[in-house]
Amino acid sequence: MTNGQVTLPLVIKSGNGGGLRFGAQHSQSVENWAMAVPGVKVVTPSTPEDVVGLMAAAVRSDDPVLFFEHKGLYAAKGEVPDGEIVDILGTAKVRRHGKDATVLALGLMVPRALKAADRLARIGIDVEVIDVRSLVPLDTGTILESVARTGRLFTVEENPRLLGWGAEIVALVAEECFWNLDGPIQRITTPHIPLPSADSLEDAVLPSAESVALTIEKAMQA
Repeated sequence: MTNGQVTLPLVIKSGNGGGLRFGAQHSQSVENWAMAVPGVKVVTPSTPEDVVGLMAAAVRSDDPVLFFEHKGLYAAKGEVPDGEIVDILGTAKVRRHGKDATVLALGLMVPRALKAADRLARIGIDVEVIDVRSLVPLDTGTILESVARTGRLFTVEENPRLLGWGAEIVALVAEECFWNLDGPIQRITTPHIPLPSADSLEDAVLPSAESVALTIEKAMQA
């Protein structure tokens, strides 16, 4: 509306996600809600270093940034280099290199996807795990290059299946990499239901390392 004459350097940091038995009132994973708003950047780190680097990049942005930290990762530990760390918004990270399939994950689903990759490696399935980190802007280059090379794509999403962030990426891959695919794209998601607070029920509906590994194994052996 202002043709670039006005900027809005605003960062809103919020706890996000389930797995801590807070029920439907406090367990939503809402990155996909935010990414539907034009002009808003959406970031979700999965490691302590990324929290520092991506936050530094977010506060330097002239656009509003919604910075979603997963509550289930607050206790996570990791190495953070000394000195100033300023990351780049809109860049994904390859957390594990592989040749048989590409797995995209975000937030808490990143360590679960990595555990699933370790399980799959023991049976000879070598998957590449990409931490999306930023939904808006989206690192389409890293994603498309990986899918074109592996020929398979799986998304691991904590958000409910309907209109999840993976659906947008699947549409993009279908447009840009269709002829590179060796099999159907699969989305591994939470069902489209309010999250339960009972521990056994919440564990049953959220994607786990076991469910991710089993889904990928079944698809790759079909």
